[in-house]
Amino acid sequence: MQLYHRQQIESVATFNPHSLSVIENAFSALGRGEVTMPPVLSMAIHEHNGEVDVKTAHIKGAERFAIKVSPGFFDNPSIGLPSLNGLMVVFSASTGLVEAVLFDEGYLTDLRTALAGALSAKYCARDDANIVTVLGAGTQARLQVSALKLVREIDTVHVWARDNAQARHYKVEVEAELGVRVIPHQDVAQACQQADIIVTTTPAKQPILHWQDIPKGAHVTAMGSDSAEKRELDPHILHNADWVLVDRRAQSEVLGELKGLALSRCVEELGKTVASGRPTARSDEAITVCDLTGTGVQDTAIANATVAKLLATYGGSPHT
Repeated sequence: MQLYHRQQIESVATFNPHSLSVIENAFSALGRGEVTMPPVLSMAIHEHNGEVDVKTAHIKGAERFAIKVSPGFFDNPSIGLPSLNGLMVVFSASTGLVEAVLFDEGYLTDLRTALAGALSAKYCARDDANIVTVLGAGTQARLQVSALKLVREIDTVHVWARDNAQARHYKVEVEAELGVRVIPHQDVAQACQQADIIVTTTPAKQPILHWQDIPKGAHVTAMGSDSAEKRELDPHILHNADWVLVDRRAQSEVLGELKGLALSRCVEELGKTVASGRPTARSDEAITVCDLTGTGVQDTAIANATVAKLLATYGGSPHT
């Protein structure tokens, strides 16, 4: 068994077309029914504004599968600690032996989450989309834009955050790192006025994005709601959008934006769209929404690919 730490993991797992294809292939396998994936095990720790999720999946034919433990403690930034942490234990799919422990501190979760956002835009956003609005200014708000640049020519980012100082810091960081223009806003509606793509990245418990905020032709990726207490989208968005996708419907109905809603319309799973190989059919004025709650198949896919690269880079047998 090998133990790898974050610095090693970051050296081999980055935002690039290969990483995107790993997540794309995982969703395609899910859409074809080639994945065994149990429900998320989730536990809230209310007195410390925390939660922990356990996710896993097996992809037919894959060499390995992973079990991921992901804590989220959302008051941590006030004491100088990250909100998200965690690790992945990677097993041989043929023997069940532990091959590696990836002590990534949540890095691979951040990576695969952002890549799923890019995949959502690849299949749903207009081909000419180049203006992004990000609601929230944390780690995922930055990484989502990094990933989007793999699938669209992004040149402008509008950002809103409850903390204006955090939004200003986001501007400095993202402009320097990604070479795009960043415009902070104090109002969600104003931030969304010119958006081709809107990404919600907050732990909000009440809707922050409303139907009237979304311009015609925009695509919305909602990735902040991943527990029963969270919601970022006003329900009118799900009822009125021209097309609604989710990563896993049963999961979205419990943890995501579909919870408590009786939608009288078709809701497509992203994996089925990816497996078909065809982008969502849309007009230039259509509004599309994709709700991402985070799936075990993403964790197994990114962990499997990362372990293969780590073994090739650092050597060693998986069972030493």
